[in-house]
Amino acid sequence: MKGLTILFALSTIWVFGACEKTAEKPSLQISDLKITESNTIQKITLEISISGTFSSDVKFNYKTTDVTAKAGLDYVSKTGNVVIAAGSKTAEIEFEILGDNSVEIEETFWVSFSQAENVNIPTPFVTIKIANDDVDDVSNEDGYNTPKTYSGYSLVWADEFDGNALDLTNWSYDVGRGDWGWGNNELQYYQSGTKNAEVKNGKLIITARKETVGDAEYTSARIKTQGKKSFTHGRIDIRAKLLKGQGLWPALWMLGENITTVGWPACGEIDIMEMVGQTPNKVYGTAHWGTKPPSTYKSKEFFLSSGNFSDEFHVFSIIWVKDKVQWYVDDILIHTIVLADVNVNYPFNSPFFFIFNVAVGGAHPGNPDINTPFPNTMEVDFVRVFQ
Repeated sequence: MKGLTILFALSTIWVFGACEKTAEKPSLQISDLKITESNTIQKITLEISISGTFSSDVKFNYKTTDVTAKAGLDYVSKTGNVVIAAGSKTAEIEFEILGDNSVEIEETFWVSFSQAENVNIPTPFVTIKIANDDVDDVSNEDGYNTPKTYSGYSLVWADEFDGNALDLTNWSYDVGRGDWGWGNNELQYYQSGTKNAEVKNGKLIITARKETVGDAEYTSARIKTQGKKSFTHGRIDIRAKLLKGQGLWPALWMLGENITTVGWPACGEIDIMEMVGQTPNKVYGTAHWGTKPPSTYKSKEFFLSSGNFSDEFHVFSIIWVKDKVQWYVDDILIHTIVLADVNVNYPFNSPFFFIFNVAVGGAHPGNPDINTPFPNTMEVDFVRVFQ
Protein backbone atom coordinates (compact mmCIF):
# COMPACT_ATOMS: atom_id res chain seq x y z
CA MET A 1 0.00 0.00 0.00
CA LYS A 2 3.08 2.24 -0.09
CA GLY A 3 2.47 5.39 -2.05
CA LEU A 4 -1.27 4.82 -2.32
CA THR A 5 -3.98 7.14 -1.12
CA ILE A 6 -5.95 5.70 1.78
CA LEU A 7 -9.62 6.64 1.85
CA PHE A 8 -11.71 6.69 4.98
CA ALA A 9 -15.47 6.89 4.72
CA LEU A 10 -17.55 7.88 7.68
CA SER A 11 -21.03 7.15 6.51
CA THR A 12 -24.54 6.89 7.77
CA ILE A 13 -24.72 8.48 11.20
CA TRP A 14 -27.86 7.27 12.86
CA VAL A 15 -29.48 9.06 15.74
CA PHE A 16 -32.15 7.23 17.65
CA GLY A 17 -34.44 9.35 19.76
CA ALA A 18 -36.95 8.89 22.46
CA CYS A 19 -40.50 8.78 21.18
CA GLU A 20 -41.85 10.94 23.96
CA LYS A 21 -40.72 14.25 25.36
CA THR A 22 -39.18 14.08 28.79
CA ALA A 23 -38.22 16.48 31.53
CA GLU A 24 -35.03 14.58 32.18
CA LYS A 25 -31.72 15.99 31.04
CA PRO A 26 -31.10 14.90 27.44
CA SER A 27 -28.15 12.58 26.89
CA LEU A 28 -26.01 11.64 23.93
CA GLN A 29 -23.86 8.53 23.65
CA ILE A 30 -21.48 7.09 21.09
CA SER A 31 -22.71 3.52 21.15
CA ASP A 32 -20.52 1.90 18.53
CA LEU A 33 -17.79 2.60 16.03
CA LYS A 34 -17.69 -0.02 13.31
CA ILE A 35 -14.99 -0.34 10.69
CA THR A 36 -15.07 -2.43 7.56
CA GLU A 37 -12.23 -2.58 5.09
CA SER A 38 -12.05 -3.39 1.40
CA ASN A 39 -8.64 -3.07 -0.21
CA THR A 40 -7.61 0.52 0.50
CA ILE A 41 -11.01 1.78 1.66
CA GLN A 42 -12.17 1.84 5.26
CA LYS A 43 -15.83 2.49 5.97
CA ILE A 44 -16.53 3.82 9.44
CA THR A 45 -20.08 3.74 10.73
CA LEU A 46 -20.73 5.70 13.88
CA GLU A 47 -23.92 5.05 15.83
CA ILE A 48 -25.09 7.78 18.16
CA SER A 49 -27.95 7.16 20.56
CA ILE A 50 -29.96 10.00 22.03
CA SER A 51 -32.53 10.18 24.80
CA GLY A 52 -34.60 13.19 25.67
CA THR A 53 -35.57 16.06 23.40
CA PHE A 54 -33.38 18.88 22.15
CA SER A 55 -32.20 20.72 19.06
CA SER A 56 -28.61 21.75 18.60
CA ASP A 57 -25.69 22.26 16.27
CA VAL A 58 -23.17 19.45 16.49
CA LYS A 59 -19.44 19.76 15.95
CA PHE A 60 -17.91 16.52 14.71
CA ASN A 61 -14.17 16.24 15.43
CA TYR A 62 -11.94 13.67 13.76
CA LYS A 63 -8.42 12.80 14.91
CA THR A 64 -6.01 10.06 13.89
CA THR A 65 -2.80 9.14 15.71
CA ASP A 66 -1.07 8.24 12.45
CA VAL A 67 2.06 10.40 12.36
CA THR A 68 3.28 9.33 8.92
CA ALA A 69 0.61 11.24 7.01
CA LYS A 70 2.39 13.59 4.67
CA ALA A 71 -0.54 15.02 2.73
CA GLY A 72 -3.37 16.98 4.30
CA LEU A 73 -6.75 15.65 5.30
CA ASP A 74 -9.52 16.45 2.84
CA TYR A 75 -13.05 16.31 4.24
CA VAL A 76 -15.88 16.13 1.73
CA SER A 77 -19.38 16.26 3.11
CA LYS A 78 -22.87 17.31 2.13
CA THR A 79 -22.40 20.45 4.15
CA GLY A 80 -19.15 21.46 2.50
CA ASN A 81 -15.46 20.73 2.28
CA VAL A 82 -12.84 21.17 4.96
CA VAL A 83 -9.22 20.99 3.82
CA ILE A 84 -6.52 20.69 6.46
CA ALA A 85 -2.87 21.60 5.94
CA ALA A 86 -0.36 18.84 5.15
CA GLY A 87 0.83 16.95 8.20
CA SER A 88 -2.27 17.74 10.26
CA LYS A 89 -4.01 14.94 12.13
CA THR A 90 -7.28 16.64 13.08
CA ALA A 91 -10.28 18.17 11.41
CA GLU A 92 -13.82 19.15 12.28
CA ILE A 93 -17.12 19.94 10.61
CA GLU A 94 -20.51 21.04 11.93
CA PHE A 95 -24.02 19.85 11.17
CA GLU A 96 -27.42 20.15 12.80
CA ILE A 97 -29.09 17.58 14.99
CA LEU A 98 -32.79 17.66 15.89
CA GLY A 99 -34.06 15.55 18.73
CA ASP A 100 -37.79 16.22 18.67
CA ASN A 101 -38.59 12.56 18.19
CA SER A 102 -36.91 9.52 16.72
CA VAL A 103 -34.90 10.95 13.82
CA GLU A 104 -32.33 9.81 11.35
CA ILE A 105 -29.40 11.92 10.20
CA GLU A 106 -27.32 10.80 7.28
CA GLU A 107 -23.97 12.49 6.78
CA THR A 108 -21.03 11.27 4.71
CA PHE A 109 -17.40 12.22 5.14
CA TRP A 110 -14.57 11.19 2.84
CA VAL A 111 -11.16 11.58 4.39
CA SER A 112 -8.03 10.95 2.34
CA PHE A 113 -4.32 11.29 2.86
CA SER A 114 -1.18 9.83 1.33
CA GLN A 115 1.14 7.55 3.25
CA ALA A 116 4.91 7.46 3.12
CA GLU A 117 5.04 4.04 4.73
CA ASN A 118 2.96 0.88 4.70
CA VAL A 119 1.47 1.15 8.19
CA ASN A 120 -1.84 0.24 9.77
CA ILE A 121 -4.39 3.02 10.05
CA PRO A 122 -5.78 3.14 13.59
CA THR A 123 -9.40 3.71 14.47
CA PRO A 124 -10.10 7.46 14.33
CA PHE A 125 -10.93 9.24 17.54
CA VAL A 126 -14.34 10.88 17.36
CA THR A 127 -15.69 13.63 19.56
CA ILE A 128 -19.23 14.97 19.34
CA LYS A 129 -19.57 18.46 20.82
CA ILE A 130 -23.07 19.81 21.43
CA ALA A 131 -23.88 23.53 21.40
CA ASN A 132 -26.50 22.92 24.05
CA ASP A 133 -25.68 23.27 27.74
CA ASP A 134 -28.24 20.61 28.64
CA VAL A 135 -26.31 17.89 26.80
CA ASP A 136 -22.90 16.50 27.71
CA ASP A 137 -20.21 16.17 25.06
CA VAL A 138 -19.21 12.61 24.23
CA SER A 139 -16.11 11.02 22.75
CA ASN A 140 -14.70 7.63 21.90
CA GLU A 141 -11.21 8.99 22.56
CA ASP A 142 -9.55 7.13 25.42
CA GLY A 143 -6.24 6.15 23.92
CA TYR A 144 -5.04 4.11 20.98
CA ASN A 145 -7.19 1.66 19.03
CA THR A 146 -6.78 -0.83 16.19
CA PRO A 147 -9.26 -2.14 13.60
CA LYS A 148 -11.20 -5.39 13.58
CA THR A 149 -9.96 -6.23 10.09
CA TYR A 150 -6.56 -6.39 8.40
CA SER A 151 -5.84 -7.05 4.75
CA GLY A 152 -4.69 -10.64 4.32
CA TYR A 153 -5.93 -11.76 7.76
CA SER A 154 -9.11 -13.29 9.13
CA LEU A 155 -10.31 -12.79 12.69
CA VAL A 156 -10.26 -16.33 14.12
CA TRP A 157 -11.05 -15.56 17.77
CA ALA A 158 -11.73 -12.56 19.98
CA ASP A 159 -13.10 -11.67 23.36
CA GLU A 160 -14.52 -8.14 23.42
CA PHE A 161 -15.73 -8.53 27.03
CA ASP A 162 -19.17 -7.24 26.05
CA GLY A 163 -21.18 -9.38 28.45
CA ASN A 164 -21.71 -9.09 32.19
CA ALA A 165 -19.51 -12.01 33.27
CA LEU A 166 -16.29 -13.72 32.27
CA ASP A 167 -16.95 -16.24 29.49
CA LEU A 168 -15.94 -19.53 31.08
CA THR A 169 -16.02 -21.28 27.71
CA ASN A 170 -12.88 -19.26 26.96
CA TRP A 171 -11.32 -18.65 30.38
CA SER A 172 -10.57 -20.32 33.68
CA TYR A 173 -8.92 -19.10 36.89
CA ASP A 174 -5.65 -19.91 38.54
CA VAL A 175 -6.37 -19.96 42.30
CA GLY A 176 -4.08 -19.76 45.31
CA ARG A 177 -0.47 -18.86 46.11
CA GLY A 178 1.24 -21.14 43.59
CA ASP A 179 4.55 -22.90 44.20
CA TRP A 180 7.00 -20.54 45.95
CA GLY A 181 4.68 -17.60 45.35
CA TRP A 182 4.30 -18.44 41.66
CA GLY A 183 8.05 -18.97 41.48
CA ASN A 184 8.74 -15.37 42.52
CA ASN A 185 7.77 -15.19 46.22
CA GLU A 186 4.76 -13.07 45.28
CA LEU A 187 2.38 -11.86 47.97
CA GLN A 188 -1.06 -12.18 46.35
CA TYR A 189 -3.67 -14.90 46.61
CA TYR A 190 -5.35 -15.37 43.25
CA GLN A 191 -9.12 -15.72 43.56
CA SER A 192 -11.90 -16.72 41.21
CA GLY A 193 -15.09 -14.72 40.92
CA THR A 194 -16.03 -11.12 40.29
CA LYS A 195 -14.27 -9.51 43.25
CA ASN A 196 -10.94 -9.58 41.41
CA ALA A 197 -11.96 -10.23 37.78
CA GLU A 198 -15.10 -8.41 36.68
CA VAL A 199 -16.57 -7.87 33.23
CA LYS A 200 -18.30 -4.50 33.13
CA ASN A 201 -19.05 -1.82 30.53
CA GLY A 202 -17.29 -3.76 27.79
CA LYS A 203 -14.08 -4.24 29.78
CA LEU A 204 -12.37 -6.98 31.74
CA ILE A 205 -11.29 -5.39 35.03
CA ILE A 206 -8.62 -7.21 37.06
CA THR A 207 -8.29 -5.71 40.53
CA ALA A 208 -5.49 -6.14 43.08
CA ARG A 209 -6.72 -5.58 46.64
CA LYS A 210 -5.08 -5.24 50.02
CA GLU A 211 -6.99 -7.85 52.00
CA THR A 212 -6.07 -11.00 53.90
CA VAL A 213 -6.88 -14.46 52.58
CA GLY A 214 -5.11 -17.23 54.48
CA ASP A 215 -1.49 -16.15 54.89
CA ALA A 216 -1.67 -13.70 51.98
CA GLU A 217 -2.14 -9.97 52.58
CA TYR A 218 -3.25 -9.23 49.02
CA THR A 219 -5.66 -10.69 46.48
CA SER A 220 -5.79 -10.47 42.71
CA ALA A 221 -6.81 -12.50 39.65
CA ARG A 222 -5.02 -14.58 37.03
CA ILE A 223 -7.15 -15.89 34.17
CA LYS A 224 -6.09 -18.17 31.34
CA THR A 225 -7.39 -19.90 28.21
CA GLN A 226 -5.40 -23.08 28.86
CA GLY A 227 -7.20 -26.17 27.52
CA LYS A 228 -9.87 -23.94 25.93
CA LYS A 229 -8.24 -21.62 23.41
CA SER A 230 -4.72 -21.89 22.04
CA PHE A 231 -3.14 -20.56 18.86
CA THR A 232 -0.08 -20.90 16.67
CA HIS A 233 1.06 -17.84 14.70
CA GLY A 234 -0.96 -14.82 13.60
CA ARG A 235 -1.43 -11.23 14.67
CA ILE A 236 -2.61 -10.72 18.25
CA ASP A 237 -3.94 -7.36 19.52
CA ILE A 238 -4.72 -6.67 23.17
CA ARG A 239 -6.07 -3.25 24.13
CA ALA A 240 -5.57 -2.40 27.78
CA LYS A 241 -5.23 0.40 30.29
CA LEU A 242 -2.57 -0.45 32.87
CA LEU A 243 -1.97 0.69 36.44
CA LYS A 244 0.77 2.23 38.54
CA GLY A 245 2.19 1.72 42.01
CA GLN A 246 5.28 0.24 43.63
CA GLY A 247 5.22 -3.56 43.77
CA LEU A 248 2.52 -4.16 41.12
CA TRP A 249 3.19 -6.31 38.06
CA PRO A 250 0.48 -6.48 35.36
CA ALA A 251 1.07 -8.88 32.44
CA LEU A 252 -0.61 -9.98 29.21
CA TRP A 253 1.25 -13.08 28.10
CA MET A 254 1.24 -16.60 26.65
CA LEU A 255 2.62 -20.03 27.53
CA GLY A 256 3.14 -23.09 25.37
CA GLU A 257 0.22 -25.50 25.60
CA ASN A 258 2.69 -28.36 26.19
CA ILE A 259 3.78 -26.96 29.55
CA THR A 260 2.09 -29.89 31.31
CA THR A 261 4.41 -32.35 29.56
CA VAL A 262 7.71 -30.49 29.02
CA GLY A 263 7.51 -27.89 31.81
CA TRP A 264 8.73 -24.33 31.88
CA PRO A 265 10.73 -22.81 30.18
CA ALA A 266 10.90 -25.59 27.56
CA CYS A 267 7.28 -24.84 26.61
CA GLY A 268 8.24 -21.26 25.75
CA GLU A 269 6.79 -18.00 27.04
CA ILE A 270 5.74 -14.92 25.05
CA ASP A 271 5.19 -11.83 27.19
CA ILE A 272 3.15 -9.60 24.91
CA MET A 273 3.20 -6.91 27.59
CA GLU A 274 4.52 -6.70 31.11
CA MET A 275 5.41 -3.74 33.27
CA VAL A 276 6.28 -2.90 36.85
CA GLY A 277 4.11 -0.33 38.56
CA GLN A 278 6.95 1.86 39.80
CA THR A 279 7.85 2.71 36.18
CA PRO A 280 4.36 3.26 34.74
CA ASN A 281 5.64 4.81 31.50
CA LYS A 282 7.60 1.70 30.47
CA VAL A 283 6.55 -1.74 29.22
CA TYR A 284 8.49 -4.80 28.06
CA GLY A 285 8.13 -7.37 25.31
CA THR A 286 9.94 -10.61 26.16
CA ALA A 287 10.44 -14.20 25.03
CA HIS A 288 11.59 -17.00 27.38
CA TRP A 289 12.92 -20.42 26.45
CA GLY A 290 15.37 -23.06 27.64
CA THR A 291 15.63 -26.65 28.84
CA LYS A 292 15.24 -25.98 32.57
CA PRO A 293 14.86 -23.03 34.97
CA PRO A 294 16.08 -20.35 34.93
CA SER A 295 15.11 -19.46 31.39
CA THR A 296 17.09 -17.88 28.62
CA TYR A 297 15.29 -14.75 27.49
CA LYS A 298 15.44 -11.79 25.16
CA SER A 299 13.60 -8.60 26.07
CA LYS A 300 13.14 -5.02 24.90
CA GLU A 301 11.62 -2.06 26.70
CA PHE A 302 9.44 0.73 25.36
CA PHE A 303 8.93 4.17 26.92
CA LEU A 304 6.02 6.51 26.30
CA SER A 305 7.11 9.94 25.12
CA SER A 306 4.73 11.48 27.66
CA GLY A 307 2.31 10.27 30.31
CA ASN A 308 1.83 6.78 31.75
CA PHE A 309 0.22 3.58 30.55
CA SER A 310 -2.40 4.09 33.27
CA ASP A 311 -3.64 7.31 31.67
CA GLU A 312 -5.42 5.76 28.68
CA PHE A 313 -5.73 2.62 26.59
CA HIS A 314 -2.88 1.29 24.45
CA VAL A 315 -2.72 -1.68 22.10
CA PHE A 316 -0.07 -4.35 22.70
CA SER A 317 0.48 -6.66 19.73
CA ILE A 318 2.60 -9.42 18.35
CA ILE A 319 2.94 -10.47 14.73
CA TRP A 320 3.94 -14.11 14.99
CA VAL A 321 5.00 -16.19 12.02
CA LYS A 322 7.09 -19.31 11.54
CA ASP A 323 10.50 -18.81 13.17
CA LYS A 324 9.85 -15.15 14.10
CA VAL A 325 7.95 -13.08 16.67
CA GLN A 326 7.65 -9.27 16.57
CA TRP A 327 6.28 -7.06 19.37
CA TYR A 328 4.41 -3.78 18.86
CA VAL A 329 3.05 -1.02 21.10
CA ASP A 330 0.43 1.12 19.35
CA ASP A 331 1.67 -0.31 16.03
CA ILE A 332 5.27 0.72 16.76
CA LEU A 333 7.72 -2.18 16.38
CA ILE A 334 9.71 -2.58 19.61
CA HIS A 335 11.25 -6.08 19.54
CA THR A 336 11.96 -9.08 17.32
CA ILE A 337 13.26 -12.60 17.90
CA VAL A 338 14.04 -15.14 15.20
CA LEU A 339 15.03 -18.79 15.10
CA ALA A 340 18.74 -17.95 15.19
CA ASP A 341 18.32 -16.21 18.58
CA VAL A 342 17.32 -19.47 20.27
CA ASN A 343 20.19 -21.85 20.96
CA VAL A 344 17.99 -24.81 21.98
CA ASN A 345 14.78 -26.31 20.59
CA TYR A 346 12.75 -23.37 19.25
CA PRO A 347 9.37 -23.51 21.07
CA PHE A 348 7.50 -20.73 19.26
CA ASN A 349 6.03 -22.72 16.37
CA SER A 350 3.60 -24.59 18.62
CA PRO A 351 0.22 -23.73 20.23
CA PHE A 352 0.21 -21.13 23.03
CA PHE A 353 -2.55 -20.04 25.42
CA PHE A 354 -3.24 -16.66 27.06
CA ILE A 355 -2.73 -15.53 30.66
CA PHE A 356 -3.83 -12.13 31.99
CA ASN A 357 -2.92 -11.24 35.57
CA VAL A 358 -1.82 -8.62 38.08
CA ALA A 359 0.83 -9.84 40.52
CA VAL A 360 1.70 -8.13 43.80
CA GLY A 361 5.21 -8.09 45.24
CA GLY A 362 7.96 -10.67 45.07
CA ALA A 363 11.57 -10.72 43.98
CA HIS A 364 10.39 -8.93 40.84
CA PRO A 365 9.12 -6.17 41.03
CA GLY A 366 9.65 -5.78 44.80
CA ASN A 367 6.95 -5.32 47.41
CA PRO A 368 4.34 -2.57 47.71
CA ASP A 369 5.04 0.39 49.97
CA ILE A 370 2.81 2.76 51.90
CA ASN A 371 2.22 4.83 48.76
CA THR A 372 0.96 1.94 46.61
CA PRO A 373 -2.76 2.55 45.97
CA PHE A 374 -5.26 -0.27 46.62
CA PRO A 375 -7.55 -1.37 45.13
CA ASN A 376 -5.74 -1.01 41.80
CA THR A 377 -7.01 -2.15 38.42
CA MET A 378 -5.91 -3.17 34.95
CA GLU A 379 -8.63 -2.87 32.30
CA VAL A 380 -8.66 -4.97 29.13
CA ASP A 381 -10.90 -3.80 26.28
CA PHE A 382 -10.35 -6.73 23.92
CA VAL A 383 -8.10 -9.54 22.80
CA ARG A 384 -8.17 -10.47 19.10
CA VAL A 385 -6.40 -13.19 17.13
CA PHE A 386 -5.99 -12.81 13.36
CA GLN A 387 -4.52 -15.47 11.09
